[in-house]
Amino acid sequence: MKHNLKLYNSINKRLEPFRPIQADFVGIYLCGPTVYSSPHLGHTRGALTVDLLVRWFKYEGLKVRYVRNITDVGHLTNDADIDASGEDKLSKKANLEKLEPMEIAQKYYNEYDQAISKLGILKPDIEPLASGHIIEQIEMIKKIISEGMAYQKNGSVYFDIEAYNKKYDYGVLSGRKLEDMIAGAGEERRTLERQDEKKNSFDFALWKKADKSHIMQWPSPWGNGFPGWHLECSAMSKKYLGERFDIHFGGMDLLFPHHECEIAQCQAAHKQHPVNYWLHNNMITINGKKMARSLNNGILVNELYKGNNALLEKPFDPMVLRFFLLQAHYRSTIDFSNEALKAAEKGYDRLVKTYNLLIHETQSAENSVHKINFEEWEKNLFDAFAEDLNTPMVLALLFEAAKWINQIIIGKWQLNETDLERLKKIFILFFGELLGLQVKELEQIKNSKEKEIMGILIEIRKNAKEHKNYALADEIRTELEQEGIKLIDTKSGTSYEIS
Repeated sequence: MKHNLKLYNSINKRLEPFRPIQADFVGIYLCGPTVYSSPHLGHTRGALTVDLLVRWFKYEGLKVRYVRNITDVGHLTNDADIDASGEDKLSKKANLEKLEPMEIAQKYYNEYDQAISKLGILKPDIEPLASGHIIEQIEMIKKIISEGMAYQKNGSVYFDIEAYNKKYDYGVLSGRKLEDMIAGAGEERRTLERQDEKKNSFDFALWKKADKSHIMQWPSPWGNGFPGWHLECSAMSKKYLGERFDIHFGGMDLLFPHHECEIAQCQAAHKQHPVNYWLHNNMITINGKKMARSLNNGILVNELYKGNNALLEKPFDPMVLRFFLLQAHYRSTIDFSNEALKAAEKGYDRLVKTYNLLIHETQSAENSVHKINFEEWEKNLFDAFAEDLNTPMVLALLFEAAKWINQIIIGKWQLNETDLERLKKIFILFFGELLGLQVKELEQIKNSKEKEIMGILIEIRKNAKEHKNYALADEIRTELEQEGIKLIDTKSGTSYEIS
């Protein structure tokens, strides 16, 4: 590689130089969406970070195979996700919406794909469905059983963590110790469905017996049932990336138990650790609090694009969301608020304006009057990106260049043709190709004039309603609708959507 990339490896808890298993090839696996509900803000961060990695490797001239799975069957999060009736979340949603489970999966996958694509996220090379790899999962279970690290009970199969731990280290990723897990496993854990089947409450399901009423089930050597949640990633990563591959990425919330269980399954089946680099992104909070349905503070990605959430003052462009996420390092928490998003919008608009001014600038001088240390600036950009994807520093360096460009545009600084072209090349490379911020020409931007005009019309309508001139207020709404502009009234004010 041209530049020395360093990544924070969660399993060793340190920055490490990245060295691919094959010199010219990188295999990446991302835990993708569980498709029983609409995508929320938390789904964007992992996909964006992997997108940055893929862009970097491709720039470096490496061949990339990027695999992002779709969870559409089985234990959808953990053993607690199967309720007393034996239904999983996807089956429940199917019953509620009176649709087939695969209709539910397709519906919410389409929502996820559209929402993520608007962020400029590159498509994965392979996007396997868990439901399409039942055979591979069954075969992996057979191998684990043959190694004496799984057991059958009443048509279900469970991973035997105590047996595994005699040969390997369960907890190598999370740092948890089996003896502590044993000490903390009280009888209350057995209140979960079928916990009494297990040797230990912390053993996890590889295969679950399905009742006759369960919508999604498949035949297996142990009877009709469905796979455990942890199993699908192990089976599909092995199939498409091999028994050992370069990078496994996911959210911090997946580190335990999901990724810990993946490691255990793979070592039990293949007798080796499956991944060289474990990478994890941190969480998105909202106004200083964790996103949670119980707090009623969750925001769906499409709600942000349309502005139709009580926590939002207006719609935001997908690129503003991308810019917002790039402002924080992927391993740090990032707090979402209207104020933070509006600040990101200003920052993004400033860089877009700078970009457009730069690419249209053709005036150069015979000699550069102001000497810019391009070598140092360019080196700092590459060093920042290669230092575990330090996007905040990359943006800071682009804003530094924006000051230079403004000086050039107003004629205070002069650059010769060579320096000007070099500035353009590097700025465009990092802004567009590596950070993935989509660049729009000046005339294509939803610029200030459009916003200004709509702001005036919304204010006139607001004043009309306050003075009980409802006829005028309705006329403004109707006229705008005829032009394809829909007004959206919320508690926090009025926004608009252009169809």
